[in-house]
Amino acid sequence: MVSVSDRYDCDVLVIGGGIVGLSTAYAITRAAPGTRVTVLEKEHAPARHQTGRNSGVIHSGIYYRPGSLKARFAVEGAAEMVKFCAEYGIPHEVTGKLIVATGREELPRLHALVQRGRENGIPVRELGPAQISEYEPRVRGLAAIHVGSTGIVDYGAVAARLADASGARILYGSAVTTIDRRPWGVAVRTAAGRVVRGRVLVNCAGLHCDRVARLAGDDPEMRIVPFRGEYYELADPSLVRGLVYPVPDPAFPFLGVHLTRGIDGGVHVGPNAVPALAREGYGWSVVRPRELAGTLAWPGSWAIARAHWRYGAGELHRSLSKRAFTEAVRRMLPLVEERDLRRAAPGVRAQAVLRDGTLVDDFLIRESVRTVHVLNAPSPAATASLPIGREVAGRALALL
Repeated sequence: MVSVSDRYDCDVLVIGGGIVGLSTAYAITRAAPGTRVTVLEKEHAPARHQTGRNSGVIHSGIYYRPGSLKARFAVEGAAEMVKFCAEYGIPHEVTGKLIVATGREELPRLHALVQRGRENGIPVRELGPAQISEYEPRVRGLAAIHVGSTGIVDYGAVAARLADASGARILYGSAVTTIDRRPWGVAVRTAAGRVVRGRVLVNCAGLHCDRVARLAGDDPEMRIVPFRGEYYELADPSLVRGLVYPVPDPAFPFLGVHLTRGIDGGVHVGPNAVPALAREGYGWSVVRPRELAGTLAWPGSWAIARAHWRYGAGELHRSLSKRAFTEAVRRMLPLVEERDLRRAAPGVRAQAVLRDGTLVDDFLIRESVRTVHVLNAPSPAATASLPIGREVAGRALALL
């Protein structure tokens, strides 16, 4: 006689082997030992996209609206990430960072960040020009705040450790092509023709999460619009001691060109934010017509263009002109010249956009029949990955 459990290859089937998917698998096996988890990842190793192509910052949570998932999970996640790295011997450092106002028009926004930081329970210190120089001798600004809980880590190394520690079965090279949701559970077919059956499906597909949701028969009511972030690195990393950020524009969900000393000692400069011509469009030459057509067919894409064309034009100019990019950096670090910047690997941000052009500004997690979808998890999702994983795991286990 065939038992009920033999009908399934696993209890929970996770699509996506980035840090959120792997954290979810880790959280499930911690919360419910014995639960069988399978992770399907289309690449041949974990963390090949957003997780492995960011600046490696452990964010404090200062930017995010009090009470939002981003604020809660970033603050919790920053502390947990440091503890996780210490427990598993992953190199990391709590460096602190400066957020620097270089123009008078930025001062009200800087003061608002101080208040937001305090509301989110984050210790911040206000600095004048002389105090800025004590932290960063070559950085110039009218005022700044120091955020002590910010840190740095290699999130690729974190993802690899989560994969090992989760005890999940991870199937690499398993791009999902078909999802068949039945009363008894879910069957997923991969491009190689493999069929994996689970009782509950978790969609952590990142740049492809909206497509996976539609494969499952759900309307996510949003689309992923990919934005490429281009980085340089400083030829002389001694110009910067730690992390230096501009005051962000609250109308757009990007932090602006910043300086980040990585765990390897190098200093990344960037990113800007330009539309990518493919979900994994890491350069202007990478164009996937079907994906680009899907982006252009979404009304929200055109609404973004109309609302933010001035901002977008500036970002595009910095993408095409190294001189313009350098000028953005020189506002904070006047000593920098074009020759001091060397191209570094870019990344692509998966930004959820609603039909009316609203840029979803919080993590977005939705449930459907035997399914949990993570539909918006851009930065600070890596920082917040452990609490995000617990939240998604709790929802998935409740569906079993």
